[in-house]
Amino acid sequence: MQRLSSEKSHRVGIDIGGTFTDLVLIDDASGERAIGKVLTTPDDPSEAVEQGLRGLLEREDVEASRLKTIIHGTTLVTNALIERRGTATALLTTEGFRDAVAIGTEHRYDMYDIFLEKPEPLVTRSLRYGVRERVLDDGSVLRDLDEEQVRAIAGELLERGIGAVAVSFLHGFRNPVHEQRVAEILAEEAPGVAVSLSSEVSPEIREYERTSTTIANVYVRPLVERYLQRLEERLRRLGFDGSFYVMLSNGGTASVETACRFPVRLLESGPAAGALAAAFYGEAAGFSEVLSFDMGGTTAKACLIDGGEPLTSTDFEVARVYRFKKGSGLPVKTSVIEMIEIGAGGGSIARVGPLGLPKIGPESAGADPGPACYGRGGEEPTVTDADLLLGYLDPDFFLGGRMRLDYGAAEKAMRKISDALGVDPLKAAWGVHQVVDENMANAARVHAAERGKDPRKYLLLAFGGAGPVHAHRVARALGVPGFVAPLGAGTASAFGFLCAPLSFDLARSLYGRLDELDWAAANAALAEMEEEGRELLRASGVADEDVRVRRLGEMRYVGQGHEVGVKLPEGTLGPDDVGGISAGYREEYRRLYGREGPDVPLEAITWRVEVSAPRPEILQEERGGDPRALDEARKGKREIYLPEKDGFAAVPVYDRYRLDPGAAFDGPAVVEERESTVIVGPDSRAEVDGSRNLIVRWEK
Repeated sequence: MQRLSSEKSHRVGIDIGGTFTDLVLIDDASGERAIGKVLTTPDDPSEAVEQGLRGLLEREDVEASRLKTIIHGTTLVTNALIERRGTATALLTTEGFRDAVAIGTEHRYDMYDIFLEKPEPLVTRSLRYGVRERVLDDGSVLRDLDEEQVRAIAGELLERGIGAVAVSFLHGFRNPVHEQRVAEILAEEAPGVAVSLSSEVSPEIREYERTSTTIANVYVRPLVERYLQRLEERLRRLGFDGSFYVMLSNGGTASVETACRFPVRLLESGPAAGALAAAFYGEAAGFSEVLSFDMGGTTAKACLIDGGEPLTSTDFEVARVYRFKKGSGLPVKTSVIEMIEIGAGGGSIARVGPLGLPKIGPESAGADPGPACYGRGGEEPTVTDADLLLGYLDPDFFLGGRMRLDYGAAEKAMRKISDALGVDPLKAAWGVHQVVDENMANAARVHAAERGKDPRKYLLLAFGGAGPVHAHRVARALGVPGFVAPLGAGTASAFGFLCAPLSFDLARSLYGRLDELDWAAANAALAEMEEEGRELLRASGVADEDVRVRRLGEMRYVGQGHEVGVKLPEGTLGPDDVGGISAGYREEYRRLYGREGPDVPLEAITWRVEVSAPRPEILQEERGGDPRALDEARKGKREIYLPEKDGFAAVPVYDRYRLDPGAAFDGPAVVEERESTVIVGPDSRAEVDGSRNLIVRWEK
């Protein structure tokens, strides 16, 4: 990638994972891409970003001043909530309701568990203050705000060293006047304290979820502000003077200012980019229905892509007591790409469980010390150690040869498993590999089944450093017709950032039966949200004519407890639209639940507006070549473990970068690139398509 002119034509996507930080540099003028990968620096993730970006730009001879955009995603918010590493936070809520965040919904997520644990609120009871005020459900004020009490509380917060305050009053989403006044008083009395209002963060019905979301937002806000400020400083030192954006959980991007104001919207920013990359690669390969399978160093994620778009949701939980038990975590009302995540990455630690079987994760060796084979002090057996012992990884070509893997250290660590099981280390390694594959396949089945989908109808799209290593066995276990491994699979999530548009979504609860609804109020709410969203995009330089607006209404049958989202028609809404909206609701209800709903009226609960800029256009780099020249791409042979042979067998090893469109070969085989390895199992046929995706299908 050469420096052609002073014009800014390059963009960079940066994904910070638990083990590696990935970078992708793209020249929008030519479509040419370059990738970088460095170990994450857990104590200060921005350090790895600076190191990786400097190395990538030097290698490609591109000056930082020629970068027009950097888009970044981080797991900082999720990790801070899980590890309880946020700022000391207080809650100001309506008098008599300070225990609502501890009571929750009173729903038992496991009715038969007599030792059931509920998630602890992020704010301890002594820091939850009941404030004298009251707004009714129609927005009218029953009791004025006691401003002197708020001033007294502000003084106490300063004495106790509180750095953040969440304000969530009863029915604040209908009338935010008291919340806004509290923010003004706190700005006067405690100007250094971060404040989040529920009427801004999550203006939606349901007090518990709204309050939990507001607390989570302000709990991590100072941490995110410091991190992004530090990262911006590092980028400016490199000479970058372009636009810096942050990935949101819904697959859009936003300015740093917006990210700092609403950090709770960054919860799934890294995994969301992986889903966007899967949608892009799936479309390039001619598949609009794919199952995204992203396996990195710490976790594995699965996501359904329908019609070229990832499925989204507005209900999310973080820091679950039990990973797969819905209801055991802290609820967060924000738009996210739906996916399932398990602790099954390359660095996931293996041990023998109480039943005498291998157990994988969720603990990870991370980047420091990393798997035993990294030679950085790790002593616990990991998935990467198992893959090395099975011959799936070349110890001399890991990261293109920049990091040599220690086979002896991996074998020594694996003896902790093999000795306990009474087998040799290789058998133990295969057991670890097999268990992690089944865990991921089971998670994908659960994810699909919960959404009424059959995973066997989807093609698996595998990426991440470890994804293509395990894709064949996971795909076989799922019963899918094959899998796709894109070129540059090891850094696909970082590439996903470059596929994301600038976007934002807003919500406001305004409930009522459709046949009795105040349509003037509903239209006013939709118009206000649209204008607010457009203003956010204008601030990022997006022209009004380029803004895409999508409106949704969350509705339910009268008497039900949960809603279903329905796309709303364009223009001003009124009684004449009730029939069309109702028909859309019933169709979506039937799709979700496979049956007709009751013959009762509908009621609207929450209105949503999504505003977005056009998706960035990414040119596909064209490359010709002779698809018959497989001998040139063949690097040699290597013995890998094949359970079908009950042992090791020598298979051909191909150079991923020399496999041109049209190249085809039979498995078993190994395909190597610098950041990941594809294992093609027996009884399969691999072919490189026009976009250089490696498509593997099963032979009949």
